Amino acid sequence: MAETAVTPPKSNAQQVLGWIGTLVDIGLPWIAFTVVYAFSDHDLKLALIVAISAAAVVGVFRLVRKQPIANVIGGFFGVGISAFTASRTGQAEDVFLPGIILNSCFFVGYAITLITRYPLFGLLYGAITQTWLAWRKDEVLFRALNRVTMVFTAQVGIRLAIMLPLYLTNSVNALGIAKIALGLPFYAVTLWAAYAVLRGSMPDDKWDEVKENFTHLLKGTQPPPPEPVEDKVGATKEEPARES
Repeated sequence: MAETAVTPPKSNAQQVLGWIGTLVDIGLPWIAFTVVYAFSDHDLKLALIVAISAAAVVGVFRLVRKQPIANVIGGFFGVGISAFTASRTGQAEDVFLPGIILNSCFFVGYAITLITRYPLFGLLYGAITQTWLAWRKDEVLFRALNRVTMVFTAQVGIRLAIMLPLYLTNSVNALGIAKIALGLPFYAVTLWAAYAVLRGSMPDDKWDEVKENFTHLLKGTQPPPPEPVEDKVGATKEEPARES
């Protein structure tokens, strides 16, 4: 019987390089826009062309190296919408308007799920584990998922609290710096905070199961089905035959 190949876990160095790669995929166009706009006497058209070109170059680089381009596509799509918005209005700060609107929608959506006591991460957890609303009957799990939803609500709230005043005061250079800092680096901090809150909200006996399910939730994958209960010999338990 052929042995199944096991993929070795990624080292810390590989994980760090992966995060840096993702940061480049998403952040490089915004860095290019901010730098060019600042040093070209506020030439909006040139800054937009360079930003879109930077996104395209990253995409070609990933394709040539046969690497995943999901982040590149997402980043290119976001930059494209932002560039279109700014080109239509002629205002450089409107490059950041689609992101502000998107974060506003996220904030309202998160808040609604918290107010109605159906926190978003509870609904996602139920869908991933196919237990649906069973988590609402577990006081400890409900509290943990509610707190995690609060963490992500705070994430978009902080983004809005920083970006919106800068947008209203036409602080384009500061918006560019904030956009980069509040992107992947801030999301990494949010994930750490969510992990800490989740771990601190439940006892050890429940943590292992929830940790695995929550990892699948963040990755968007499906947990494996539970294994059948077996007796000491290793055979699946069956009901004893009735005596005739």
